[in-house]
Amino acid sequence: MKTRIPFYALVFALTLSSCKTVKTASPSTTDDGKITVTFVQINDVYEIAATQGGKIGGVARVATLKKEELAKNPNTFMVMAGDFLSPSVYNSLKFEGKRIRGRQMVESLNTAGLDFAVFGNHEFDIKEDELQDRINESTFTWIASNTFHKTQSGVAPFIKTNSAGKESFPQTYILDVEDQDGTKAKIGFIGLTLPFNKAEYVSYTDEFEVAEKLYHQLKDSCDAVVAITHLAVAEDHILAQRVPGLSLIMGGHEHDMQFKKVGNIYITKAHANAKSAYVNYLTIDVKNKSTSVVPELRMLDRSTAQDPATALIVKKWMDIGDTNFAALGFNAQRIIRDEGEPLDGREEMIRSGKTNLTRIAVAAMEKAVPTADVVLLNSGSIRVDDIIQMPVTEYDIIRTLPYGGSIMEVDMKGSLLIQVLEAGRNNVGSGGFLQYSSAVDYHPEKSGWTLKEVAIDPKKTYHVALADFLMTGGEANMGFLNKDHPDIIKIYPTSTSVTDPRSDSRLAIIKYMVELGK
Repeated sequence: MKTRIPFYALVFALTLSSCKTVKTASPSTTDDGKITVTFVQINDVYEIAATQGGKIGGVARVATLKKEELAKNPNTFMVMAGDFLSPSVYNSLKFEGKRIRGRQMVESLNTAGLDFAVFGNHEFDIKEDELQDRINESTFTWIASNTFHKTQSGVAPFIKTNSAGKESFPQTYILDVEDQDGTKAKIGFIGLTLPFNKAEYVSYTDEFEVAEKLYHQLKDSCDAVVAITHLAVAEDHILAQRVPGLSLIMGGHEHDMQFKKVGNIYITKAHANAKSAYVNYLTIDVKNKSTSVVPELRMLDRSTAQDPATALIVKKWMDIGDTNFAALGFNAQRIIRDEGEPLDGREEMIRSGKTNLTRIAVAAMEKAVPTADVVLLNSGSIRVDDIIQMPVTEYDIIRTLPYGGSIMEVDMKGSLLIQVLEAGRNNVGSGGFLQYSSAVDYHPEKSGWTLKEVAIDPKKTYHVALADFLMTGGEANMGFLNKDHPDIIKIYPTSTSVTDPRSDSRLAIIKYMVELGK
């Protein structure tokens, strides 16, 4: 039985703590003074369903893993270390008259038995009211130590509102646990988010200063203090150095599995999209006032069954998605390529160079706009962060570019084209790194940027096909690129027809891949 009691009342700018107590069967043996708590940790999950044709990941497999661990230890909890509401191919789709915006993920994780979550930077991609709806729908506990809600009346904790009333997000959380021999312990939680997303409705405090402060508030009343973080791994390293008394850091953000030990503190991050989960066994020796951690990485593949209840929710949302995709001109389940090399969409690769996937995307845009001199695509539009295995379906392309967007045609001066290409080159490592036509090249020691081995002429006008987002000025270091720039000579009308590949870059890629396979 789980009961939840308040630890102490909220006083903003001080620590807000909540408590949860887990009680087990009456003690049957002598108290040995030791208790083990199991944490099933996931992070950066954008897909509710298994990927790679059902082979890898999926929230339903995570649910099974938790149930298996729970059967071994009643003190088992599932932890989400941020980034799960966005980005997602579902975010632009509609259900019951509203954009889905992460609703599919909340319902799936509720059913899977998620216990604790922290904000990731992508949670703030969606609108304020949309995020509030997702918070209200969640049955798990959010912990927000350095992240607050900026409103017209000031800065305050985020609030969950449901049938039980209103509940402020705690800055810290205290979990009371008890095992079968009667050992009791208190575990304190801190939840940190990197201040990357500057959404207008979010306010941050310094993650390291607040962590130090809250740890000292918790350490005397808790037997262990753990941090759930959505920080870069280098920042997790700093956190471990500045707060060496932590027992464990369960993090997210990198998408690739991370495993480090700084002093006595393990830092664990699972693969994105629940391709794996970390199972962290935290043992507390209450008598000796010490802790130890045994981390185990568990790959989630076909060897792990899918929890039926969670799988049912996943199917519900997959069906909703398929209906939406059909209205946009997609047949999500259609196989468009069934043999060939896997397509590399990993962020670490596409944000610093070209891969077979980015070459296909650019070639597809060239095919859709054969009159273009140059094609430009921002790498950040590709969000799959995965290697797409054969066979490739239309859904694989949809999830690869979840934001979609039309292919715009623009006449611009060579001077502006050079400026854009240079900004894209300097954006290496970020979503603003540009993918461009194979005919374009850079010769730093000769003529600079060339097109078909001829230097791009600053005074000449070039016909450019580009992702529509680039023309908003919203990409990193490209605020200058917009319709009002004096070197924009002409902007052509965009197509809205679902039969025109220019209307959606995903349609262009699908059409191109189908033609490649013939």
